[in-house]
Formats: sequence, C-alpha cells, structure tokens
Amino acid sequence: MEIVVREATMDDARLIAHLTRACWAGKVAPGSTGHHEDSERVTGDLMQGGGFILLAAEEPIGSVRWLPLDTDSGTWEIMRMGVLPAFRGQSLSQHLLEAVIHAAQTAHVDELRLGVRVDQPRLLDLYAAYQFEVAPELEYSHANPHEPAPNVMRRYLRN
Repeated sequence: MEIVVREATMDDARLIAHLTRACWAGKVAPGSTGHHEDSERVTGDLMQGGGFILLAAEEPIGSVRWLPLDTDSGTWEIMRMGVLPAFRGQSLSQHLLEAVIHAAQTAHVDELRLGVRVDQPRLLDLYAAYQFEVAPELEYSHANPHEPAPNVMRRYLRN
C-alpha cells in the first residue's frame, strides 16, 4: 500500500471536515467539537496555519492541522490529527506527525504543542516517542471549555 502525505489546500476544507468527523466517530468522546467540524472552520484554520492529508493508494484516510499561537507565531499547535478506523493500528498517524514536524523545522518554528485528551492517555507515549514532553504549566488554546482540560505536550525544535 502506497502511503503519501500531501499538503492541504483550501479546496480540501470539505474533505478535511469530513475526515475529522469520520476519524472522531466512535473514538473520541461525544462532547468533542471535532464531531461538529465544518468546512468553514477548516478553511479558517488553513488560512491561518496549514494542514496535511494522509493518502493510502490515493484514498484520503486521515488529516492533521496546525495553527500558530495568537501570542507567538514561533509556536504552532497541532490539532485534529486522525486516521480512519479501517486504517488504524498500522502506525500511519506518524506520517502526519512527521509532516508537521518537518514543516515546522522548515519554517524555523521554535516549538510545537498539542493537546492530549485526558480520556486518551495512551497517546502520551506516542507523542513522547517524538520528543514531546508533558508541560502541565501550559494551557491548550483550542481546548473545549465544556470538557476537562487536555494534557499539553511540547517539543522544542530550536535551541
């Protein structure tokens, strides 16, 4: 199976919204705002930041987005990473994560952050394998105020 990661364009907003909802279904708690993702939100995110789409044999099977912090353009927050259920268990999300890390390094970003839902602690180990560390002193700027605050993890890219 050929795996490709490509940069998302504005024309991908509807696809990414669909992928996010499909990836969240049955996996992420019902209160997550990802279940209500729409193309307008995705378009705004792509305009301010960026995204990637994961393809297997040319079929879109996952996506991820990132946004610079409002207060620090040298820090990006990774958000909405997901892979469709039929393709899980093959470590395919690593391709999306590596694409964001590489894009951030190319853009001379200082730091990456992400939020890990408290009901998905197994993801802490996944991100730790990519040199992310739990940073309890930080708040995730895209956290849902109606749910428990996620664990924030960070990775410094430059000294």
